[in-house]
Amino acid sequence: MKLLPLLKTAIICSGAGLLAAPLFAQVGHVWPSEKKLVIDPVTGTPLTFLTSTPVGDSKIYQTHPDWTSDGNWLIFRSNRAAGQAFGVNEETGTIVQVTDKGYLGMLCVARKSMKMYIMRDLGAPVDVGRDPYIDAAAAAMAAANAAAAAGLPPPPPPPPAQRRTGFRSRGPFQVIEIDLGRLFADAVAGTVKGDTDYERVCGTTPAGMHATGNMGLDADEGFVYFGITGPELASQLAPGTEIAKPSGPRNMGAGPSGLASMNLQTGEVKIITVVPFQIGHVQTNPWVHGEIVFCWETGGKAPQRTWTVMADGTGLRPLYPEAPYEWITHEAVITKDEVAIAILYLHAPGAGVNRRPAGTGPSWGVAGDDAHPTGVGIVNLRTREMRIIGQVPEGNPGRSIWHVNGSADGRWAAADDFKYRLWLIDRHSGEMILLASMGEKTTAADHIHPTFNADGTKIEIESAMLSANNRSLNICVVPLPKSWLARTYGDNGRLLAPY
Repeated sequence: MKLLPLLKTAIICSGAGLLAAPLFAQVGHVWPSEKKLVIDPVTGTPLTFLTSTPVGDSKIYQTHPDWTSDGNWLIFRSNRAAGQAFGVNEETGTIVQVTDKGYLGMLCVARKSMKMYIMRDLGAPVDVGRDPYIDAAAAAMAAANAAAAAGLPPPPPPPPAQRRTGFRSRGPFQVIEIDLGRLFADAVAGTVKGDTDYERVCGTTPAGMHATGNMGLDADEGFVYFGITGPELASQLAPGTEIAKPSGPRNMGAGPSGLASMNLQTGEVKIITVVPFQIGHVQTNPWVHGEIVFCWETGGKAPQRTWTVMADGTGLRPLYPEAPYEWITHEAVITKDEVAIAILYLHAPGAGVNRRPAGTGPSWGVAGDDAHPTGVGIVNLRTREMRIIGQVPEGNPGRSIWHVNGSADGRWAAADDFKYRLWLIDRHSGEMILLASMGEKTTAADHIHPTFNADGTKIEIESAMLSANNRSLNICVVPLPKSWLARTYGDNGRLLAPY
């Protein structure tokens, strides 16, 4: 339900009056390790925090990979240089800045190569409101740098604040390839060159095409697919198509919008499809060339949340046809043939809407009671079958799952809940356990958004567990239990060992 942080990350390092960055903040700048091992107070799971200062870090959304293809680095966003992307080495804890001119929308980390793809807005950003939390975090980082240089203890963290809007993109838009392999090697060796030595401009969108920053990298890493918007797209809809109106209290979801592709070698841009509603998250199937999954974004309950289409424009259809009483959200492609979805439980039958969590009030209607199935759903892209594989236990204070993910081998699924805790599901046996309570920091700046690594042995999350203000996020890696990883199963999926 929460939007991608498109606006707050859009080129916020140019123009007068914008955020100040720490001294020497540039591509290849190295920060010392902040790595800490913390034991979860409820489950005993060892939590490896790869960042631990209150500067405002956040992970990539759970629709996209976070680890580099060599499995050594995790890419994340941080206000240690406001609006920029960073990599942290999981073994050493070394932090390296990987952008210094900002980016728009999603960070697309390649699974096969040590590359990352970003979208950059070449137009001057329009400031449509400050984000006091980012301002405070940037000021705190500058104060911490000054204190460290003077040999003084660090200052207290900034107080919590409410987010507001950031910047509106203007265009034209470029897609940039960043050579992470060379950059990390040079940063560690202390031989960093200029930022353009690690960047390649793949292409620029045509004049008048407005890109949203929602972007995914194709399985063959030869194309990116991205969201586009603008009233002129209406002319490409079939005659008589009804344009969707805004939905819910956030006044979002209206169309038209569309998807476009860019060839990363030639720069050629093509429109894939145009739809009469607002497209939100755009992701790809990392194992199937040209397969795209996207959503109708309303900021809450959508009339039909999940969609899929092929890159040639064929096969456009709802991924999971939802009913009016279902609240479907936070879809993520998890295997070659499967997408995980969250089916939210917001109130008991007949209880009305008063028991719903913040941001899901009466204006969203009656969807989300447990008179109908809720939990972690897995949709098969080929057969279209949907199975519910796990639910927060009845009466549990977590109440409902919220964001979902799964391992590529099909063994595991993960979800967070309304208490910002992490759950693990054995897809063979059906067992579901609370893997980490994470301090239940529901005042955090965002949800924990679990994402599996490539071999399904650990999960990355973001958490405010270490923050004195109970809001500022850090990057954390949670291992799967060794006893679970050692499990074996019979032909019928029945657990054989260890018991």
